[in-house]
Amino acid sequence: MNSLKSTLTKLPAGILYSAIILAVLSGCGASQAKTEAPKAASLPVIKATTLPATTFQDFSASVEGTRDVEIRPQVDGYLTNISVDEGAYVSKGQTLFTIDRRPYVEQLNTATANLQAATAALENAQINVDKLKPLLSNNVVSDVQLKSAEASYNSAKANVAQAQAQVEAARINLGFTNISAPSDGYVGSIPFKTGSLVSRGMAGALTTISEVKDMRVYFSLSETDFLKFKEKYPGNSIAEKVKGMPAVELILADGSVYPEKGKVEIVEGQFDKTIGAISLRASFPNAQGVLRSGSTGKVRVPTLHAAALVIPQEATFELQDKVLVYTVADSNKIVTKPLTISGKTSNYYFVTDGVKEGDRIVLSSQSTLMMGGLRDGVVIQPQMVSIDSLLKTKPLL
Repeated sequence: MNSLKSTLTKLPAGILYSAIILAVLSGCGASQAKTEAPKAASLPVIKATTLPATTFQDFSASVEGTRDVEIRPQVDGYLTNISVDEGAYVSKGQTLFTIDRRPYVEQLNTATANLQAATAALENAQINVDKLKPLLSNNVVSDVQLKSAEASYNSAKANVAQAQAQVEAARINLGFTNISAPSDGYVGSIPFKTGSLVSRGMAGALTTISEVKDMRVYFSLSETDFLKFKEKYPGNSIAEKVKGMPAVELILADGSVYPEKGKVEIVEGQFDKTIGAISLRASFPNAQGVLRSGSTGKVRVPTLHAAALVIPQEATFELQDKVLVYTVADSNKIVTKPLTISGKTSNYYFVTDGVKEGDRIVLSSQSTLMMGGLRDGVVIQPQMVSIDSLLKTKPLL
């Protein structure tokens, strides 16, 4: 050691400095050789899988009763009684309003009296005819006298028929003073009060009865949606395609799902040029009276997929309005691919392009992207996750 020191001290300064630098670099190289290369990240990976699935599309809708019947008076008069309250449920034939009956009772009495007078005149004419017939056979009276008596009889008979019609008309008008419900349903607003004067020609209705055992829900399809609709369902005509549609759901205004499912029944014949849409109608049972005419909601139309390529939404991320995934290629290298989405549920996307069945996809792409740890070419250690285990915690619907 002493001999080494003495040797170094005898070297020139430049050579001594170079020797020191070489020794330091040699030491650093040995240290780096001992440092291990970083390990590849271990990430959950799932295979793109084809499954039978159902997607949904929502359309804004309005709800109406099967029949919304305006209740209008058939005779003029003052309301003497209002027998129901607004919003009440009424049965067919139940009394709603009563109009002052007295004028129409008197009209019926007058018509009845006229009928009695006409009947008496008919009987008198019949007596004259019966009296003249034997006299004519004995040449006591002329044929003209008998014919005149018979004409009077026919006139009296016509008067009786006219009087009978007047009695029936008076009876009908008297019946119109009692206004009853034409069907079961709920009573709408009543803008009149007891004592109000009503008439057949007035502008507004007394009220409206909404028949709600079955409800009609109207919604619209844009031209693009309608073209897709025609391609989606089997049938040679629109009517046949409508029959082939599955049952639809109604989403109420509070976001809850109406428990009964409905059936699309009819499509309008042409597009509304002002909004560029065509209206459809679905029928929903309403035995409990939950739905009311005039309410709103959304019609949810399902689409059944026999085999859809399913990708968990947590395996995707968005960039510049595109949905992408990290796929695992050969040698476990990351490759980013954009997806073409045909539909979705709350947990999954249904994909038509970008990946194919069996492709390996990083399951935690969203969280991994936030950490900034993945990019094309990075090598990972895949930890395979089965679609069955994922579906247990996150159902497809």
